[in-house]
Amino acid sequence: MPKSQLEDVAYHEGVPGHHLQISIAQERTGLPRFRTQYFYGAYAEGWGLYAESLSKEMGFFTDPYSDFGRVSGELWRALRLVVDTGLHAKGWQEEQAVQYFLANSPLAEGAIRSEVRRYLVRPGQATTYKIGMLTIQRLRDGARTALGPAFDYRAFHDVVLGGGAVPLPVLEANVRRWIQTRKPS
Repeated sequence: MPKSQLEDVAYHEGVPGHHLQISIAQERTGLPRFRTQYFYGAYAEGWGLYAESLSKEMGFFTDPYSDFGRVSGELWRALRLVVDTGLHAKGWQEEQAVQYFLANSPLAEGAIRSEVRRYLVRPGQATTYKIGMLTIQRLRDGARTALGPAFDYRAFHDVVLGGGAVPLPVLEANVRRWIQTRKPS
């Protein structure tokens, strides 16, 4: 892994990313076991990407080299979306996807081939990351607008993480209910 991407990966996989997300879910009591153990791709990976963007918004990535790593991660994910779509909607063959990735990415060929095979067997999986992140951001922005000065990031994140792994429509309903209970009279 390039050193420039270490900080970004730490936020995605560690705190505030998956480590925090999964730890909170597994410590919850009163939830059905599947909600503390199951993996909904859009929810889980959406949170991982959201954690990266939140870290940038919070003022981390102060080193330009690390911020370059973050932007490189965004480029990689954009390429994944093109390759996933090419393979499953445009009829690309594996080699065509590899060549596209090679032409547009600094990743090593072996890593690219591995990535392309991943997309071959999991159609749409690359898309779930971005859909999940955009959904969480949209919900946060809506809550911030609805609640104004009463909006609290920590309370919002408690709602997002506190129910364990849920499909995005359930997450959206949870956030809507939370907004209704917090709205100033």
